[in-house]
Amino acid sequence: MFYILNKKRKKLIKTYFLLFNLVFFAFPNFTLAKDNIGSIFYIEGAKANTVIKAYYEKPTLPEIPIRKARRIMKVTVTAYNSEEAQTDDTPFITAFGTNTREGIVATNFLSKGTLIRFPEVYGDKIFIVEDRMNERYYYNMDIWMEKKIDAINFGVKVLTVEIL
Repeated sequence: MFYILNKKRKKLIKTYFLLFNLVFFAFPNFTLAKDNIGSIFYIEGAKANTVIKAYYEKPTLPEIPIRKARRIMKVTVTAYNSEEAQTDDTPFITAFGTNTREGIVATNFLSKGTLIRFPEVYGDKIFIVEDRMNERYYYNMDIWMEKKIDAINFGVKVLTVEIL
């Protein structure tokens, strides 16, 4: 009889032990604390004793002034997207081996990496030349767009181009 009672007691102790560990490790943010009077109550999370200040409070990145254009010209500008009918057999890779993305321009009369702006349409947004066009379109530019409908809506425009 004493053995059975001892067995039940061990099982009860194991159950309480597992339950305690489950609650303790499942909710680690609950801690015991004492108030000024000395009574114990639960608080959620830890409280900081001091206010943490930033080590460096100045702007982290310098402000870049708007670049002045080296050359301004009028060019016929169209839009294209990554479709094999409009590109070659690798539609998402530019002529210089980079992936197509917003801000890419295709043209033949500027060198790779040239920065340009279309102030009439895009304001101060800077584009980069990373793709080429068919040889017959030498003084034209193509702006890459993600959706075909956006490229169709852009159409053909004669825009002022600022070469930076």
